Amino acid sequence: MFLSFRADVAAALSDALSALDVEPTDPGIEDPPESVDAVLASSVAFRLAAEVGAPPPEIAGDLAAEIDPTEYDYIESVSQSGPYVNFHPSPAYYDDTLQAAGDEGFGRLDAKDETVVVEHTSANPTGPVHVGRARNPIVGDAIANVLDFAGYDVSRHYYVNDAGRQMAVFTWAYETFAESDLPDPERERGDYDLVRYYRKGNEFLDEASESERANAEDEISAILEGLEAGDEATYERVEAVVDGVLSGMRESLARLPVDFDEFVKETRFIRDGSTDDLVARLKDTEYAVYEEDAWQLELPSFEKNLVFLRSDGTSLYTTRDLAHHEWKFDNFDRAVTVLGEDHKLQAEQLRETLSILGNDTDKLDSVYYSWINLPEGGMSTREGTGVDLDDLLDESIERAREEVESRLDSRIRDDELDEEDVARIARQVGIGAVRYDIVAKQPAKSITFEWERALDFEAQSAPYVQYVHARTCGILSEAQRASGGRAVPPRDDEAEEADDAPEIVDASELTTAEERELLEVIARFPAVVERAADELAPHVVATYTRTFAEAFNAFYRECPVLSADGEVRRQRLALVAAARRTVANALGLLGVAAPESM
Repeated sequence: MFLSFRADVAAALSDALSALDVEPTDPGIEDPPESVDAVLASSVAFRLAAEVGAPPPEIAGDLAAEIDPTEYDYIESVSQSGPYVNFHPSPAYYDDTLQAAGDEGFGRLDAKDETVVVEHTSANPTGPVHVGRARNPIVGDAIANVLDFAGYDVSRHYYVNDAGRQMAVFTWAYETFAESDLPDPERERGDYDLVRYYRKGNEFLDEASESERANAEDEISAILEGLEAGDEATYERVEAVVDGVLSGMRESLARLPVDFDEFVKETRFIRDGSTDDLVARLKDTEYAVYEEDAWQLELPSFEKNLVFLRSDGTSLYTTRDLAHHEWKFDNFDRAVTVLGEDHKLQAEQLRETLSILGNDTDKLDSVYYSWINLPEGGMSTREGTGVDLDDLLDESIERAREEVESRLDSRIRDDELDEEDVARIARQVGIGAVRYDIVAKQPAKSITFEWERALDFEAQSAPYVQYVHARTCGILSEAQRASGGRAVPPRDDEAEEADDAPEIVDASELTTAEERELLEVIARFPAVVERAADELAPHVVATYTRTFAEAFNAFYRECPVLSADGEVRRQRLALVAAARRTVANALGLLGVAAPESM
């Protein structure tokens, strides 16, 4: 309802400006000052002062007097406070919010005729996913969730580097060294098994004699040349390693959970000829030069040239990624890529090159993220391997379980939790804590992950918000047991309706400050989705969930639900049901589970 209310406010201001013979301008719609009891305000009077030749408070008063609230569905009244015009919602705003928020898809925006491909993670398949890169799948998945909820047709892609030197080294090492040459794998899974060959191969290249290294480099070069030439046998050799590692990486990512619609391999753009075509087109541009035994582009905006073809005729990662992006432009209306900050220069060069080739780069958005750090002594690390995502998730679940078990005796709910329940809750809370703590920060800001903060049930963390959902479930479950049927009982005039008929609710009895505040926060959820999608900023949703949790907890403290009587009880139960749906959907956008019991 907030979006409709905002539209009414915009229309009212436009009509008032026209009535006062003032040229249309930015209406300056914003949140009112905390001291003002309104849902929206306008600061347009500041912008008009010079044009009108009057002080802002006088202009604001004239605008407020000009607006007739009865002409708009959701405006109850308009007031002036200094230079601000303040807008107060009608009873229909609260009634419709309560009704709409009971629907399963509350917050989902209308479908848009626009396809978006979100590429994220895309870590090289050389071993298990590392903690330092864990921000990519978490942020990328949340962006895809938000865009989907905002009505876009979203495809989630992982771009697989299966054609570069790293994969040639990996393939050579896998075919060269025996199992007996390797240490035991850290876990019984494909990525942990195969990464031992990659580490052994790099160790050999670092320590081998000159002749041994030369022989190895010849074999590695032959693999690269075979890929570039389209040799099927070479593809199959590399694919055996790539797919084996990817299978394990996918298991790690599934724990978050993160899944993909397609794994797009860069060899695809060698094999279909698009890389060769792109190279030919680059050579024909005015920016192409052959220097230092390589074809390069002298990009106008960069001091450093972009190398796109080696002297031996083999392409580079960026060359193939250019072909990949043109494929995206051909198949999607918009492309979003989530990248580590260390790839920013490369991505900016890629964008300029795509523009030189005649592509509309307005279709391309890049989201850059900074690194995740662990506090000193925060986790044990295995020598030479750092901390893998699996290590972080295991420890988070273990710590969450300890916290959950410590609270069992003080639980308000009287439902019995067995071992399976405790394990499930620990997993939901532990993994939720990791995802929430990471996605709640703006991607460009670095993070030091701290267990005490992430798993704090009392602070603004995942468990704090998850507990609100569990509390709503508990209230509704108790109400359903007490009534022997619906959690929100029908009104007297609904008593004859079928059990599955939708409840008709209004908010006429929800008049306390806490009830109205919670309704107003719920009403804003679709606008939060809209903003998060427009800005590719899922942290906006995380911030909203904290505001939501505070509003719900204030309502819970001040407004008894189960002990209330008659229509007040019924409407408060409907408000709890609306709160449950809202917080579940918001957490879902962040990829965080919404436990029914904690």
